[in-house]
Amino acid sequence: MNVSQEFRDGLLAAIPSLRAFAFSLIGRSDRADDLVQETLTKAWAHHSSFQAGTNLRAWLYTILRNEFYSQMRKKGREVEDVDGAYSRNLGVHPEQHGHVDMTDMRTALNQLPADQREALLLVAASGFSYEEAADICQVAMGTIKSRVNRARNRLAEILKIEGEGDFGPDATVEAVISQSAGLRK
Repeated sequence: MNVSQEFRDGLLAAIPSLRAFAFSLIGRSDRADDLVQETLTKAWAHHSSFQAGTNLRAWLYTILRNEFYSQMRKKGREVEDVDGAYSRNLGVHPEQHGHVDMTDMRTALNQLPADQREALLLVAASGFSYEEAADICQVAMGTIKSRVNRARNRLAEILKIEGEGDFGPDATVEAVISQSAGLRK
């Protein structure tokens, strides 16, 4: 098997972002790792179908996405945990505000329709352009733009975000930051 070093390096470089995307689709790190491994195995086995000079990362995301949906079809049914009751029993309570915010974001993302969540994660979290995301999802670019817009609006609604002032530290954290800044002077 004659695989170029550039292809090998590209596979290795893509692993962290593939893991993040797989985790966002599945929500469990063990299953996400399995999905990434299956993706890399398929990419390696079919490396000859990859056209050098094209976007390797987008090609890998397409393989991952197709494998995810194939597994979902095979599985037949999925246990929905919209309100987080099942996952609350599996996890521990967060110790820092960042963990709470991340939990809130995951919960909100899980309330989005799958197509909107996928589009938002590809564009906003994974850094793909609308055009690249459209290619990965095999839909028109306008469809991706619409899905991302609807997803952002729905997330703002779920998270009760009305403006930029709703981001960042709360009043208590601001007071601590101000006080500690005064102490350092």
